[in-house]
Amino acid sequence: MKLPAAGPLAHQRPLLGVTLIALAATCFATMDSTSRYLGGFVPVLLFFWARYCFQATVMAVWLALRGGRAAFATAHPRFQFVRGALLAATSAMSFYGVQQMPVPEFTAINMLTPLLVIVLAGWWLHEKVSRLRWALVAGGFVGALIVIRPGSGVFGWAVLFPLAGAFFYASFQVLTRRLSGSESPYATHFYTGLTGTLILTPVLLASPIPVLATLQAAPAWQIGLMLAIGALGTVGHLFLILALGLAPTATLMPFVYLQIAVATIAGWLIFHQVPDGWAFVGMGVIAACGAAGAWLNVRSTGKPADPVVVDTIAD
Repeated sequence: MKLPAAGPLAHQRPLLGVTLIALAATCFATMDSTSRYLGGFVPVLLFFWARYCFQATVMAVWLALRGGRAAFATAHPRFQFVRGALLAATSAMSFYGVQQMPVPEFTAINMLTPLLVIVLAGWWLHEKVSRLRWALVAGGFVGALIVIRPGSGVFGWAVLFPLAGAFFYASFQVLTRRLSGSESPYATHFYTGLTGTLILTPVLLASPIPVLATLQAAPAWQIGLMLAIGALGTVGHLFLILALGLAPTATLMPFVYLQIAVATIAGWLIFHQVPDGWAFVGMGVIAACGAAGAWLNVRSTGKPADPVVVDTIAD
């Protein structure tokens, strides 16, 4: 049985695409909030490993059932490893970062990625960067400064987590832009989970965490939340891939920034934390500049978007 198409738009259904992108944003904001909550009971490294192990297992079964051995084919194994390693590094910043600062502010700063892509593409790939793009980059970083407010003591060193996460993910996008056209996004989704699992397994085993004892002592609700984190990450990216096959990317990308709104609502409901007025202003500036930057990044390619490249949600 053939896998569903992704990438070039065979059948455009913009409303369904927008719905799926909104669901993806909801999945990732919920995953970050769940990670912050579970981090108070379970070592972060343990459910960080479980998130990638879940993805690798589920996608392996799904690919085997839908396409057999051929579904696992990859033209660029090294590309898959580098991509997976960069995403694992990005996720590490997310899983540990949300333990140190509120999820809405973390999410907003992390979504500087499309603007960093503009900077890195100009630096590494020597692409021409227009004045409009530089203005958007400057605007996005002004928004980040409004959220962070250096010297205020609001977040301190913790802001390095979302900033580093945005840098890692922007590096991934620039590095893989020219190689992704020959890869299946579904196979890539599997190899992302596999790479993360292979990297994190020896790290977890070498850590002082008593894995089996911790799992045996954990109540059912903690195990359930660990599985939920894996499911939210896996399904969220699948929603994103499917959405990109149903509607133009320029239509979808602004809705990615719903993740900030969902994170704000989740932070209020779960942690009783609400960003202050200046934080809302900064998040709005980042969202506006980031969405415009993502739209320009897609428009400049002049061809249908590949889900591997424009996957701007990095959890």
